[in-house]
Amino acid sequence: MSASSHQIRRTFLDFFASRGHEVVPSAPIVPQNDPTLMFVNAGMVPFKDVFTGKDRRSYTRAASSQKCIRISGKHNDLENVGVTARHHTFFEMLGNFSFGDYFKEEAITSAWELLTKVYGVPKERLVVTVFKGENNFPADEEAAAIWRKVTGFGDDRILRLGMADNFWSMGDTGPCGPCSEIHFFTGDEVDLSRFGEEPRLDGSGWTEIWNLVFMQYDRAEKDAPVTPLPAPSIDTGMGLERISFVLQGVTSNYDTDLLRPLVERAAEIAGKKYGASLAPDDVSMRVIADHARTTAFLVAEGVMPEKQRREYVLRRVMRRAIRHGYRLGIEKPFLHEVALLVVDRMGDVYPELRDRRELIARVTEDEEVRFRATLKRGMKILDERFEEMRGKGDKTLVAPAAADLFTTYGFPLDLTQVICGEQGYDVDIEGANKIIKGADEADGPIDPTAALDPAYRQAREKLGSPVTFTGYEREAGESEVVAILAVETKDGEGKPTRSLVDRVSAGAHVEVVVKETPFYAESGGQVGDIGEITAGDLRIRVTDTQRPLTGLVVHEGVVEAGEVSVGQKVTLTVDHAARSATRRNHSATHLLHWALRTVLGEHAQQKGSRVGPDMLRFDFAHNKPLTRDEIERIEDLVNGKVLENAPVLTEVLPVDEARKRGAVAIFEEKYGDVVRMLTMTQDSIELCGGTHARALGDIGLFKITGEGGVAAGVRRVFAATGKNALGYVRGLEDDIQKARQVAKAQGGDLADKIGKIVAHERELEKKVAELERRLIEGGGPGGGGGGGIDAMLAEAREISGIKVLARRMPDGTQAAALREIAEKLRDKLGESSLVLVGAVDAGKAQLAVMVSKAATSRVKAGDVIKNVAALVGGRGGGRPDMAQAGGPEAGKLDEAIAATYGEVERLVTA
Repeated sequence: MSASSHQIRRTFLDFFASRGHEVVPSAPIVPQNDPTLMFVNAGMVPFKDVFTGKDRRSYTRAASSQKCIRISGKHNDLENVGVTARHHTFFEMLGNFSFGDYFKEEAITSAWELLTKVYGVPKERLVVTVFKGENNFPADEEAAAIWRKVTGFGDDRILRLGMADNFWSMGDTGPCGPCSEIHFFTGDEVDLSRFGEEPRLDGSGWTEIWNLVFMQYDRAEKDAPVTPLPAPSIDTGMGLERISFVLQGVTSNYDTDLLRPLVERAAEIAGKKYGASLAPDDVSMRVIADHARTTAFLVAEGVMPEKQRREYVLRRVMRRAIRHGYRLGIEKPFLHEVALLVVDRMGDVYPELRDRRELIARVTEDEEVRFRATLKRGMKILDERFEEMRGKGDKTLVAPAAADLFTTYGFPLDLTQVICGEQGYDVDIEGANKIIKGADEADGPIDPTAALDPAYRQAREKLGSPVTFTGYEREAGESEVVAILAVETKDGEGKPTRSLVDRVSAGAHVEVVVKETPFYAESGGQVGDIGEITAGDLRIRVTDTQRPLTGLVVHEGVVEAGEVSVGQKVTLTVDHAARSATRRNHSATHLLHWALRTVLGEHAQQKGSRVGPDMLRFDFAHNKPLTRDEIERIEDLVNGKVLENAPVLTEVLPVDEARKRGAVAIFEEKYGDVVRMLTMTQDSIELCGGTHARALGDIGLFKITGEGGVAAGVRRVFAATGKNALGYVRGLEDDIQKARQVAKAQGGDLADKIGKIVAHERELEKKVAELERRLIEGGGPGGGGGGGIDAMLAEAREISGIKVLARRMPDGTQAAALREIAEKLRDKLGESSLVLVGAVDAGKAQLAVMVSKAATSRVKAGDVIKNVAALVGGRGGGRPDMAQAGGPEAGKLDEAIAATYGEVERLVTA
């Protein structure tokens, strides 16, 4: 069988569906209810609780194609990615599962039938392995006997392996049991003597393609004896990439249709040819292809490149790909282009990619722009170090140098290690980590991006001791200017440059550092304060306050009048209205957090927030949308607390004492030994360093204004307080009044009147669609007659055994009607046919393609419409048998329709 990866995936799922398996969609890559895993790394992970008995499903056998990432923990393939033909960070795992239903015989028989009879894999190129017995576990003679019966193999092809290869366990406790692997030989002549060796550089050798796990034991406690499971289960896993390389007759996963187009795109951007260059270039192209997939899928699930946990893993993957592009000589941001090709090629199977296309492009490009600045500076410093080391004959980059690259310039330590390794140098990683850890404990967290700018380091050195924050007690104060950073942005670059100066005059963009300030620097989701810095005729409008380095606070703004100089005494005044609105919103987030946990359950923990004068955004753990009733209950709880008007109390105390008193730590915030504890009645006690209302009544009206999902298992709420809430309510009242006027509704009958208008519109749409169909069929408005369709059918052309018809319909024909027309024409043309129809509706070109089932093995609707739609400036997609598209260039519709015949011929003869 030579098939596309889409066909291979579909064949697998259809095969097991025909054998009574429930075909289950892929779960998200980010585990929804498993804190032990950073990412889903195997097909069985979504069923883990089913295997252990904690969860029950309505079915006892299932099949899936599961999105997986192996880049953390014991399953970390990162360093092998691109180097070997088989390793990936992202991959799809095909699997079939039995939850106490069938066991070894059906699992083995089904696997063999699918591989050899359905997929057509030559059995002479296969060997199987079984558990040989070890550590007081008996040999799996049962599996060996079944394999002999099913395959006719002798002991030369049924190999015995030990615990490391053929025994599986979920962990120190829980289900476990022997497993059986199926291996495929790639190359000219099958060589059994090479089993166990890694495939050679030409790709020849043995590769595991499918693992069948027989869960038949249970271990109640660590190191305790196992007992038989009352209902043995089956868990199998076969990488789609690996079975694709087998069936597509190539020697590398990177040569399959899953990855080769991505590799070629990387080569095209680099201006190089894959396979004809030096091996390091080919490795770089493969790394980019693999990492672009991981990037697209993680961003689609709401994981952003940041500095914690899985967010940091994504950043590491993205920056690794960017660095490989850098070594290929790619001088502009490129990774987003490869990631968008992932969207185009896999969006039909995984719609979340298509839905978040713009987000994937923006996040990927922004991260690359940031990192390229880091990379350029770090590479220059490393080149200087290499020159010094060559002169001295040193072979190891010393720890202080490696640590300084990170703490001063934000250059990742693992990247330093990779680059040094390529140049033949070692790195004192252990020593560098100790230095970084010590600096982190002494100085607090460092923002690597900000640390790129030496001016910030210089300003902090001038400062001496950390800036003192006085904003908890007051909104104005006097201090001395310690440092001034003049900020310039060159046209076309957008990246600011900073330099330390002694004085600046009106019109200058500056960042001012003083000894103590009432201005709150952005932190913990709260935006920085705005306001003024004044002294005599000096006036600086402060537009933001930031903390680029621990202990350093900068007041960003514009000198509107006068002159500011180092050593000058100034008055700092926070904008009272903005600070008050921010405090209302910030205090409301704490009440919201309590209310969410009360209504939804304790799992609804904070996952992030953003508060400012006009913004209250709160992210929390929850796996489904809030209902109208839940939103009302949450609002009632928060507003009830506001009406109590209890004081907002803050205490500074040891972190252990705060936790003993029930304080809740905010999601992934870092706390020192001494913390600030916020108490808003005994129901809400949390750790928080932000500014807050004096009493709950200051919050005013609390109103939820929006709710939605941002990632797997994470929801986001938008809300308003005080005057913002009043403005929101007034906006709703305005909308209602306008709707009343348009609908001519009075009193309380607005909803009923709008419902009648909508129902009438739908009825008119149905009538229009029916008239369109009758006109096209040739019978006129009164109905009857089939001459129209017969005339159109006569225009069909036969291309390589497929009847193809491309036809324009009357302008105004809507998309739904186009689909029905195309389907009717296809059915009348016969069992091997393809129909494309188009029309101009509302000023836009609309296209619909229908392909008969018999023809989909040779041509797909989505493939046809892709290039045809491009001619009208659009894009589209759909199933193999149906696809739709639209485009703004209606004047090119006839050209696009006419191009259909050539496109079909190209596809079926390719």
